[in-house]
Amino acid sequence: MWRALRRPDEVPDDWELIVVGGELEPDVVLSAYRHGLFPMGVGRGGRPPVGWWSPNPRGVFLPGGLRVSRSLRKSVRRFEVSVDTDFEGVVRACADPGRTGRWITPAVVAAYTELHARGHAHSVEVRRDGELVGGLYGVGIGGLFAGESMFHRATDASKVALVALVERVLPTDGSARLLDVQWVTPHLASLGAVELPRTDYLDRLDQVLSAPAPSWSPFSGAPGA
Repeated sequence: MWRALRRPDEVPDDWELIVVGGELEPDVVLSAYRHGLFPMGVGRGGRPPVGWWSPNPRGVFLPGGLRVSRSLRKSVRRFEVSVDTDFEGVVRACADPGRTGRWITPAVVAAYTELHARGHAHSVEVRRDGELVGGLYGVGIGGLFAGESMFHRATDASKVALVALVERVLPTDGSARLLDVQWVTPHLASLGAVELPRTDYLDRLDQVLSAPAPSWSPFSGAPGA
Protein backbone atom coordinates (compact mmCIF):
# COMPACT_ATOMS: atom_id res chain seq x y z
CA MET A 1 0.00 0.00 0.00
CA TRP A 2 2.84 2.39 0.87
CA ARG A 3 5.47 1.20 -1.59
CA ALA A 4 5.25 4.25 -3.87
CA LEU A 5 6.41 6.58 -1.13
CA ARG A 6 9.63 4.64 -0.70
CA ARG A 7 10.44 5.59 -4.30
CA PRO A 8 10.29 9.42 -4.05
CA ASP A 9 11.13 9.80 -7.75
CA GLU A 10 7.81 8.09 -8.53
CA VAL A 11 5.74 10.42 -6.32
CA PRO A 12 5.15 13.93 -7.70
CA ASP A 13 6.67 16.59 -5.47
CA ASP A 14 3.38 18.44 -5.12
CA TRP A 15 1.49 15.38 -3.86
CA GLU A 16 0.67 15.49 -0.17
CA LEU A 17 -2.29 13.11 -0.18
CA ILE A 18 -0.68 9.84 -1.28
CA VAL A 19 -3.35 7.17 -0.77
CA VAL A 20 -7.08 7.23 0.06
CA GLY A 21 -8.85 4.34 1.74
CA GLY A 22 -8.14 1.62 4.24
CA GLU A 23 -8.90 1.35 7.92
CA LEU A 24 -7.42 2.87 11.07
CA GLU A 25 -6.19 -0.48 12.34
CA PRO A 26 -3.22 -0.15 14.72
CA ASP A 27 -0.86 -2.24 12.59
CA VAL A 28 -1.81 -0.30 9.46
CA VAL A 29 -1.28 3.03 11.22
CA LEU A 30 2.16 1.98 12.49
CA SER A 31 3.15 0.78 9.03
CA ALA A 32 2.13 4.16 7.62
CA TYR A 33 4.37 6.06 10.05
CA ARG A 34 7.27 3.75 9.23
CA HIS A 35 6.82 4.71 5.58
CA GLY A 36 6.54 8.44 6.18
CA LEU A 37 2.76 8.82 6.14
CA PHE A 38 0.09 9.68 8.69
CA PRO A 39 -3.72 9.35 8.53
CA MET A 40 -6.26 12.13 8.34
CA GLY A 41 -9.79 11.80 7.00
CA VAL A 42 -10.49 13.63 3.76
CA GLY A 43 -14.21 14.00 4.44
CA ARG A 44 -15.72 17.03 6.12
CA GLY A 45 -14.46 17.42 9.67
CA GLY A 46 -11.98 14.59 9.20
CA ARG A 47 -14.65 12.04 8.37
CA PRO A 48 -13.95 9.02 6.10
CA PRO A 49 -12.53 8.09 3.76
CA VAL A 50 -9.13 8.02 5.42
CA GLY A 51 -6.36 9.84 3.62
CA TRP A 52 -2.70 8.93 4.10
CA TRP A 53 -0.58 12.08 3.93
CA SER A 54 3.07 12.93 3.30
CA PRO A 55 3.63 16.71 3.22
CA ASN A 56 6.43 18.02 1.04
CA PRO A 57 8.23 19.77 2.65
CA ARG A 58 7.81 18.07 6.02
CA GLY A 59 7.80 19.95 9.32
CA VAL A 60 10.24 18.67 11.96
CA PHE A 61 12.17 19.62 15.05
CA LEU A 62 15.80 18.51 15.04
CA PRO A 63 18.04 18.02 18.09
CA GLY A 64 19.08 21.39 19.46
CA GLY A 65 16.53 23.24 17.34
CA LEU A 66 13.93 24.21 19.93
CA ARG A 67 13.86 27.94 20.72
CA VAL A 68 12.67 28.74 24.24
CA SER A 69 12.13 32.42 24.92
CA ARG A 70 12.71 34.02 28.30
CA SER A 71 8.98 34.43 28.82
CA LEU A 72 8.38 30.75 27.99
CA ARG A 73 11.03 29.70 30.51
CA LYS A 74 9.07 31.62 33.12
CA SER A 75 5.84 29.94 32.02
CA VAL A 76 7.40 26.50 32.40
CA ARG A 77 7.71 27.08 36.14
CA ARG A 78 3.99 27.82 36.49
CA PHE A 79 2.81 24.38 35.40
CA GLU A 80 3.15 20.74 36.33
CA VAL A 81 4.03 18.36 33.52
CA SER A 82 3.42 14.62 33.33
CA VAL A 83 3.83 11.88 30.73
CA ASP A 84 1.30 9.15 29.89
CA THR A 85 -0.94 9.80 32.90
CA ASP A 86 -4.08 10.82 30.98
CA PHE A 87 -3.66 9.90 27.32
CA GLU A 88 -7.39 9.69 26.62
CA GLY A 89 -8.00 13.04 28.31
CA VAL A 90 -5.42 14.73 26.09
CA VAL A 91 -6.76 13.17 22.90
CA ARG A 92 -10.34 14.10 23.74
CA ALA A 93 -9.28 17.66 24.54
CA CYS A 94 -7.53 17.85 21.16
CA ALA A 95 -10.75 16.55 19.58
CA ASP A 96 -12.94 19.20 21.20
CA PRO A 97 -15.58 20.09 18.57
CA GLY A 98 -15.28 23.75 19.55
CA ARG A 99 -11.75 23.94 18.18
CA THR A 100 -11.15 25.41 14.73
CA GLY A 101 -10.19 22.85 12.10
CA ARG A 102 -11.02 19.83 14.21
CA TRP A 103 -10.27 16.54 12.41
CA ILE A 104 -9.99 14.04 15.28
CA THR A 105 -13.02 11.78 14.91
CA PRO A 106 -14.20 9.06 17.33
CA ALA A 107 -12.46 6.51 15.08
CA VAL A 108 -9.18 8.41 15.46
CA VAL A 109 -9.63 8.56 19.25
CA ALA A 110 -10.25 4.80 19.34
CA ALA A 111 -7.28 3.97 17.10
CA TYR A 112 -4.74 6.04 18.98
CA THR A 113 -6.06 4.95 22.38
CA GLU A 114 -5.41 1.37 21.27
CA LEU A 115 -1.92 2.35 20.09
CA HIS A 116 -1.33 3.87 23.53
CA ALA A 117 -2.47 0.64 25.19
CA ARG A 118 0.10 -1.21 23.07
CA GLY A 119 2.86 1.22 24.08
CA HIS A 120 3.16 3.00 20.71
CA ALA A 121 1.38 6.30 21.42
CA HIS A 122 2.20 8.73 24.20
CA SER A 123 0.93 11.94 25.74
CA VAL A 124 2.35 14.89 27.61
CA GLU A 125 -0.05 16.49 30.09
CA VAL A 126 0.21 20.02 31.47
CA ARG A 127 -1.72 20.87 34.62
CA ARG A 128 -2.26 23.92 36.76
CA ASP A 129 -3.63 23.42 40.26
CA GLY A 130 -4.38 19.83 39.30
CA GLU A 131 -6.48 20.76 36.24
CA LEU A 132 -5.53 19.58 32.76
CA VAL A 133 -4.92 22.81 30.82
CA GLY A 134 -2.72 21.67 27.94
CA GLY A 135 -0.99 18.76 26.31
CA LEU A 136 -0.06 16.88 23.19
CA TYR A 137 0.02 13.33 21.88
CA GLY A 138 1.67 11.35 19.13
CA VAL A 139 3.26 8.08 18.06
CA GLY A 140 6.72 6.86 18.98
CA ILE A 141 8.66 4.29 16.94
CA GLY A 142 12.33 3.90 17.75
CA GLY A 143 13.93 7.34 17.54
CA LEU A 144 10.88 8.86 15.79
CA PHE A 145 8.15 10.75 17.59
CA ALA A 146 5.34 11.81 15.28
CA GLY A 147 3.34 14.57 16.95
CA GLU A 148 -0.35 14.47 16.09
CA SER A 149 -2.08 17.30 17.94
CA MET A 150 -1.81 19.65 20.90
CA PHE A 151 -4.22 21.83 22.85
CA HIS A 152 -4.18 24.55 25.49
CA ARG A 153 -6.69 26.06 27.88
CA ALA A 154 -4.15 28.36 29.51
CA THR A 155 -1.59 30.67 27.93
CA ASP A 156 1.62 28.84 26.95
CA ALA A 157 0.35 25.44 28.18
CA SER A 158 0.84 23.71 24.82
CA LYS A 159 4.28 25.30 24.46
CA VAL A 160 5.24 23.93 27.86
CA ALA A 161 4.12 20.48 26.69
CA LEU A 162 6.35 20.83 23.65
CA VAL A 163 9.34 21.85 25.78
CA ALA A 164 8.85 18.73 27.91
CA LEU A 165 8.48 16.55 24.82
CA VAL A 166 11.65 17.87 23.20
CA GLU A 167 13.61 17.30 26.39
CA ARG A 168 12.49 13.67 26.32
CA VAL A 169 12.77 12.77 22.63
CA LEU A 170 15.48 15.07 21.24
CA PRO A 171 18.61 14.79 23.39
CA THR A 172 21.62 16.75 22.18
CA ASP A 173 24.02 13.85 22.74
CA GLY A 174 24.08 12.84 19.09
CA SER A 175 21.33 10.19 19.32
CA ALA A 176 19.44 9.52 16.10
CA ARG A 177 16.09 11.16 16.85
CA LEU A 178 13.43 13.05 14.91
CA LEU A 179 10.33 14.94 16.03
CA ASP A 180 7.83 15.07 13.17
CA VAL A 181 5.22 17.87 13.28
CA GLN A 182 3.81 17.32 9.76
CA TRP A 183 3.43 20.93 8.62
CA VAL A 184 5.29 24.01 9.88
CA THR A 185 2.87 26.67 11.08
CA PRO A 186 4.03 30.19 12.03
CA HIS A 187 3.55 29.16 15.66
CA LEU A 188 5.83 26.11 15.31
CA ALA A 189 8.35 28.06 13.23
CA SER A 190 8.68 30.59 16.06
CA LEU A 191 9.68 27.70 18.32
CA GLY A 192 12.30 26.36 15.93
CA ALA A 193 10.50 23.92 13.63
CA VAL A 194 12.09 23.59 10.17
CA GLU A 195 11.07 22.11 6.85
CA LEU A 196 12.74 19.16 5.13
CA PRO A 197 12.19 18.05 1.53
CA ARG A 198 10.38 14.71 1.43
CA THR A 199 13.47 12.85 0.25
CA ASP A 200 15.53 14.22 3.16
CA TYR A 201 12.77 13.36 5.61
CA LEU A 202 12.62 9.76 4.36
CA ASP A 203 16.40 9.44 4.58
CA ARG A 204 16.34 10.62 8.20
CA LEU A 205 13.38 8.39 8.92
CA ASP A 206 15.32 5.33 7.78
CA GLN A 207 18.08 6.25 10.23
CA VAL A 208 15.92 6.88 13.30
CA LEU A 209 13.41 4.03 13.10
CA SER A 210 15.97 1.48 14.24
CA ALA A 211 17.46 3.77 16.90
CA PRO A 212 16.77 3.17 20.60
CA ALA A 213 13.54 4.74 21.78
CA PRO A 214 13.54 7.38 24.52
CA SER A 215 12.25 6.40 27.93
CA TRP A 216 8.49 6.69 28.27
CA SER A 217 8.39 5.91 31.97
CA PRO A 218 5.74 8.00 33.75
CA PHE A 219 7.00 11.39 34.87
CA SER A 220 5.52 14.23 36.83
CA GLY A 221 7.20 17.54 37.56
CA ALA A 222 8.50 20.53 35.60
CA PRO A 223 10.49 20.36 32.35
CA GLY A 224 14.17 20.43 33.14
CA ALA A 225 13.60 19.21 36.68
